[in-house]
Amino acid sequence: MKPYFLLMALLFATSVTLAQDPTPTPTPDPTTVTDVTDKDRPTSTVHPGLLTVKPSTDYARPNAATRRKRFVSASVGPVGLGKMVATAGISTWTNSPQEGGTKWEGFARRVASNFGKNAIKQTTKFGLDEALKFDSHFYRSRSKGVGARVRNALISPVTARDRNGKRVVGIPNLAGTYTSSIIAYETWYPDRYDWKDGVRSGTISLGFNAAFNLFKEFIWKK
Repeated sequence: MKPYFLLMALLFATSVTLAQDPTPTPTPDPTTVTDVTDKDRPTSTVHPGLLTVKPSTDYARPNAATRRKRFVSASVGPVGLGKMVATAGISTWTNSPQEGGTKWEGFARRVASNFGKNAIKQTTKFGLDEALKFDSHFYRSRSKGVGARVRNALISPVTARDRNGKRVVGIPNLAGTYTSSIIAYETWYPDRYDWKDGVRSGTISLGFNAAFNLFKEFIWKK
């Protein structure tokens, strides 16, 4: 059965999340907020007379305005749109899927398909980030070692940070990536495709994300 109900449930859940008024938190300087690994994080200490322990970390969860700005940028920003167009161009050149053809009409359909998939992905990821108080944004590593920087780029697509900056399983990005691919392959893709093709496509997408993170880690410093 085509999972239209899944898309509606995700959009509803996100709309509820967006309606909430999250508590503002300090906005970190984007030029200084970098990756914080468990190895780099100093051990928390308990001070006499205090009931709580404040962890020592360089991470500060971005405030609501910054999080919304990142969501909009990932959805309709120049980098996101550029990736959609470039991917559509490659798919048109290779004529994948073949039903799309190699004409401008096929290219336009593929751009629309990529836009739809990205909209589902970003909406799901943002909604879960807000609900779980996670941060799925990619931060470059503060380490100067090549190995640590490569590791940071490769594991970022499948991890996130909790409110204290600790790395956790990246449920928002994983759910957004696989949900968008499965819905696309089960709905507007040709009938010969099914959810298994969506899972395969989602896995490939995570690999491309890791490769793009390497590019941002070592080359593109913006």
